[in-house]
Amino acid sequence: MSARNSQANKAAARERLRAEREKQAKKDKARRQLVVAGAVVGVLALAGGIGYAVVQANQPDEWEKAATAELVAPKNSTGENGTTVVIGKPDAKKTLELYEDARCPICSQFEEKVGPQIKKDVEAGKYKLQFVGATFLDKGFGGSGSKNALSALGAALNVSPEAFAEYKAALYSKENHPDERDDKFGKDAYLLSIADQVPALKGNAEFKKAVEDGTYNRWAIEMSKVFDKAGLEGTPSLKMDGKKIEIKMNPDEFTAAVDKAIAG
Repeated sequence: MSARNSQANKAAARERLRAEREKQAKKDKARRQLVVAGAVVGVLALAGGIGYAVVQANQPDEWEKAATAELVAPKNSTGENGTTVVIGKPDAKKTLELYEDARCPICSQFEEKVGPQIKKDVEAGKYKLQFVGATFLDKGFGGSGSKNALSALGAALNVSPEAFAEYKAALYSKENHPDERDDKFGKDAYLLSIADQVPALKGNAEFKKAVEDGTYNRWAIEMSKVFDKAGLEGTPSLKMDGKKIEIKMNPDEFTAAVDKAIAG
């Protein structure tokens, strides 16, 4: 092979090597650009996700929204904001006021032991029963069970006073009532499962929709304000025509206390 050909071949080889290096360099640059672009997109997506999470975290929750929502009062309620709930014969001369928080374990015991006697007295016309719902245990333990159960009671009252009374008894029953620290009543599905034990509410589409939509959430908030203004320290509490009665867990002792209040 001549020296000239040898030099020509070496030059061609060097040119091919240079071209390959340039080609590889372009590929490496393109790859780096893609990595950088991907990183930028990732950062933007992360920032967007964080921003979305922050926005969502700052959104008012269901009960914050309810505080300013349109007030819908249940049928069979009266008074300011529909917060007067009275069960019994209209001609009964006395009114027994009962104050309860849905999550209250003592209320559950009171309903179990004395509830049947109250029902009997109301049906006999001895007195009317005025119910006032409280929600302070939500503040103490967190969650929304007290408010949510009270809202569901509003939905039951909208069906009928009888459905309201039966549903209230079912909520406070030993079988259904959760520990006060357990926010089971905060779940609509649990409230609806208990409602299935009340004939007037079982399969009642209007009642179910009202519970799931929170139709009476604002009403529950307004009702709890009535308790807050009543000057009571806790639940259950009783008053006869505005005068406080000591809570008795024994039906006979309860009757004696009520009779004394009626006699004045």
